[in-house]
Amino acid sequence: MEAEALLGAAESHGRMGVDEALQEHAGEFGQWQMRHFVLTSMAWALEAFHTMVMIFAERKPDWRCLSETAGDACRDLGPVSGVCGLPVESWEWVGGNSASIVAEWGIVCGAEYKLGLVQSAFFLGCMIGAGVFGHLSDSFMGRKGTLTLVCTLNALFGLLTALSPSFWIYFLCRLLTGFSSGGVGLCAFVLATEPIGPSKRGAAGMSTFYFFSGGIAALSGAALLLPQWRALYVATSLPSIVFVLAVLPFLSESPRWYLIRGRIAEAMETMKAIAVRNGRKLPSGVTLTLDADSPGTENEVFSASIWDVIRSPTTRTRLVLSVLVTFFCAVIYYGLSLNVVNLKTSVYLSVFLNAVAEMPAFLVSALLIDKFGRRPLAVGTMWLSGVFCFVGAVAAVEMKTLRLVSGVMGIFGMAATYNLLFIYTAELFPTTVRNAALGCVTQASHLGAILAPMVVVLGKRVPFAVFAVCGVGGSLVAFFLPETMNKPLYETLAGMEEEANAGEGRRVVKS
Repeated sequence: MEAEALLGAAESHGRMGVDEALQEHAGEFGQWQMRHFVLTSMAWALEAFHTMVMIFAERKPDWRCLSETAGDACRDLGPVSGVCGLPVESWEWVGGNSASIVAEWGIVCGAEYKLGLVQSAFFLGCMIGAGVFGHLSDSFMGRKGTLTLVCTLNALFGLLTALSPSFWIYFLCRLLTGFSSGGVGLCAFVLATEPIGPSKRGAAGMSTFYFFSGGIAALSGAALLLPQWRALYVATSLPSIVFVLAVLPFLSESPRWYLIRGRIAEAMETMKAIAVRNGRKLPSGVTLTLDADSPGTENEVFSASIWDVIRSPTTRTRLVLSVLVTFFCAVIYYGLSLNVVNLKTSVYLSVFLNAVAEMPAFLVSALLIDKFGRRPLAVGTMWLSGVFCFVGAVAAVEMKTLRLVSGVMGIFGMAATYNLLFIYTAELFPTTVRNAALGCVTQASHLGAILAPMVVVLGKRVPFAVFAVCGVGGSLVAFFLPETMNKPLYETLAGMEEEANAGEGRRVVKS
C-alpha cells in the first residue's frame, strides 16, 4: 500500500507544463521573477532612446536675423516666408549648425521631405528586423541570445550615426539602427514574461512599458543638456553597451524556450533556480513537458514557424486581427509622438508630458486587465484615444493648450492599448511561434510607424482627424479577438488547436 501511495504521488507530480509548475511549486512572481523582469525590461529604455532620438536630432531649430548684416530682406521677408529666399549671410540657426541635421545639412525650403523619408526608413528597418529577429529568437539563438545581438548592433549603428558625414550616410545608419531596434522590444518582452505565472503575467506584462516611457522622459532631459545632435546620438548609444556587458550576463534564458528546443535538463535547472530563489522547492518527481499529451508536438518543436501560424485556422484569424489592431495603434501612437512639431509648443516639454502621460495609463490598464479582460480594455482605450484625437481635429489651431491636452490624452489612451497588445498577443499564440507571431505583429506596428511621419506633414488639423479614424477603426477590429484572461499559455500549436476544438472540455487555469 505504501509503494502504491508513493507511485500515486509521483504520478500526481509527474509531467506538468511550465504554468502548472510555477503555480504549484516554483512561485508565479517571486524574487527571482522580479529581479529577472526588471533587468530584462531595461532594454525597453534603450529602444526608446534609439527610436525617439529622431524628434530632437531631426527637429527644425529656431533661426534669427543677423543684426549687423540683416538688412531689410531678413527683417521684412523672414517672418513671411521663413529662411527661404533670404541671403545666406543674413540669418543663422539658433544653437548653430550642429543643433540638428536640419541645420547642418540645410534640410529646408523644399527639402523637408527628407525628414519624413529618414523617419520612415527607420521604421522600415524596424519592420524588417522584427520579422528576422522574431524568427531567430524562436529558433536556435533563443530569447537571450537574440537580445544580446540586437543591443550590440544598436550600440554600433548608433555610434556610426553620430559620425555620419552626409545626409545619405545618416539615412543608411538610421535604416540599420531601425533593423536592430526591431528586435529589442519583442525579445525583451517575451524573455521577461515567459517565466511568470499565468495569474501574474498580465499585470507584469503591462508594466514593461514603464521602462519605455521612462526612457523617453530621460531622453528629453538628455536632449536639453546635449543640444548638439551628434553628442546626443553618442549619449543614447552608450547605454546599450553597458546593458550588454553589465546586465545581460546575469539574465537567464526562458525555460519555455529550453523546453520547445528539447533541452529538458536546462529547463528543469532554470525552474529549480526559480523555486530556490522564491523560497520554494520543486519536487523530485516533477518533469516539465509541453502541452501534455497533445498529438504531433514532437515534430512541431523544431519546425514551427510563422507559416504554421498561417496554416492553422485558429491562429491565422488571430494573427490577421492582431496585425490590423496593432497597425491602427501604431499610426496613432507614433503619429501623436511626432506631431509635437505641429503644436508650436516647447518640443522638450511636449515630449516629456507625453512620456509622463503614458505612465498612469500603464497603471490603470494593469489594474483593470484582470478585472475586465483583454478585449474590453483594448476596445475601450482605443475609443478613448479616438475621441480626444477628434477633439484635437476640430479645435482651432490657435487653441494650443486644448490641442496639447488632446494630444497628451490621446497618448494616454493609446499607450494603454499598446501596452495591452503585447501581453494580449503573447497570450494569443503558443510558445513555439510566440516570438514569430509577435515579430509579425510588431512589423505591422512599424508599418503604421512608417506612415505616421507622412500623416504628420499633412498640416495641423488633418493628422488629428486621421488618428481619430484609426482609433475608432482599431476598436471595432479588436472586438472580434478572443478573450485570453485566465486561459493557459500554450507551448505548442497542437495544444492550442486541441483547446479550440474541445468546446466545453477546455482546460481552466487554477487561480
